Amino acid sequence: MSYYWGWTPYVSVAQKKRQAASRLAKLKKEGHPAAPVTVTGMKIARSFWGMSWCENLERYSDYASRLPRGRSYVRNGCVIDLQIGKGQITAAVSGTGLYAVNIAIEPVARTRWKAICKDCAGAIDSLVELLQGRLDKGVMDRVCRQADGLFPSPKEIKLSCDCPDWAGMCKHVAAVLYGVGARLDHKPELLFLLRGVDEGELIAGAGETLAQSEAPLEMPNRLADGDMAALFGLDMAGSAAPARPAPAKKSPRPVKAAKAAAAFAADAGKTATKPARKTKAGKATASASPPAKTSKPRTAEKPRRAPAKAALKRQADAQQPPAKTASRKKAQGSRAPRSK
Repeated sequence: MSYYWGWTPYVSVAQKKRQAASRLAKLKKEGHPAAPVTVTGMKIARSFWGMSWCENLERYSDYASRLPRGRSYVRNGCVIDLQIGKGQITAAVSGTGLYAVNIAIEPVARTRWKAICKDCAGAIDSLVELLQGRLDKGVMDRVCRQADGLFPSPKEIKLSCDCPDWAGMCKHVAAVLYGVGARLDHKPELLFLLRGVDEGELIAGAGETLAQSEAPLEMPNRLADGDMAALFGLDMAGSAAPARPAPAKKSPRPVKAAKAAAAFAADAGKTATKPARKTKAGKATASASPPAKTSKPRTAEKPRRAPAKAALKRQADAQQPPAKTASRKKAQGSRAPRSK
């Protein structure tokens, strides 16, 4: 392979993808259990654990100059194999050639892991929520805390690649580190395996905290019967003090209906004891039931008075027209015409 002024010739993205696919097929043909890293779109990681891993890499200035080239490599599918074990990452990256990458990560110190479990106790309900990243903000901040969280720092990472690049972190190593973030989207439990801790201890701590909160509280300051007797000078051995007699219930006030019934019964008794009186005929009659009243007979109506004669005459005159008298006729006939 020829180089110009120490620089490798340019290789297009399409050509890189073809070379990676060819080398991956060759590995599978040789019987190697290859596990390539596949990234869809421009975003490398989408889950809480994957994004937290990538953000942890980008927060350190030691890796700032090499990370951009690694992002382009992992997006183009150049990481054709990635294996994650306890404290160890091995990968095969397709570039100008096929390069082997080895990354060693120190496990979390025991005291540091216990502090994390103590701070997160009672805040994680189940392992499913832990692996899916459905955690409270306080738990997220504690797990992702720089220097004493779950993610490694640069001094805890040892990098190795067989490419001719002299830099401590080459683009192949950077691509592998970003590939770990993409792999945690699908298998978040690999982070706990890589750091050498058991994720079940976080759930166990939550169960212990719940059991302690539900335990009954002890009361050591409670006085016994003998201490109370000595304190107040009472005889606590005797029988219990007799209970106070219940106050007698007052009889309810008589209602108005009872008063009315009593008055009616008294009147009935007076009427029954009243003696009978004698009539004129000498027979005794009981005065308990007085005789019924008889209605008076109605008298005959008085005859109406006859109309006066003058009124009858006026009616007759009104019905007949007045007749001319004979004297008046004679006077009209005897009148002689006047001489001219």
